[in-house]
Amino acid sequence: MKYATVIRALSNGLAGAAVLTAVHETARHLIPETAPRMDVLGMRGLRKLLGKANAPQPDHDTLFNLTMAGDLLSNGLYYSLVGTGKNAWQRGIVLGLAAGIGGVVLPGPMGLGEAPSNRTPQTKLMTVAWYLIGGLAAAGAAWATRKHRK
Repeated sequence: MKYATVIRALSNGLAGAAVLTAVHETARHLIPETAPRMDVLGMRGLRKLLGKANAPQPDHDTLFNLTMAGDLLSNGLYYSLVGTGKNAWQRGIVLGLAAGIGGVVLPGPMGLGEAPSNRTPQTKLMTVAWYLIGGLAAAGAAWATRKHRK
């Protein structure tokens, strides 16, 4: 794979992650009673990792900022799998749905609690839909930056 293709795929993934984060953060403020709280899951996960490493626990604001940075990085890398070229839309849909379903199903078994992504049917639906939107945004970026071949 060419270096430029890798950079484009990473950029497309970052676009998907940025859209996902913007949707989550906007909804968190507008509809706090039903919006998924993936930030809470991220902060719980980071606290758990830091605890296992016997590292100091950051204050709430620092923890939130680290979680947001980690979300953008990890989701950006994940959505970069949408890649470039043919079938980006299909890959975006599959990756988005897989991440959304995982966001509903996995937190409980991982010991992070279920309520942030699973407390109401609307919360579950929004979790899946928003990760799908992230996958579609990455696919849209791939489509917009594709190379035209003649």
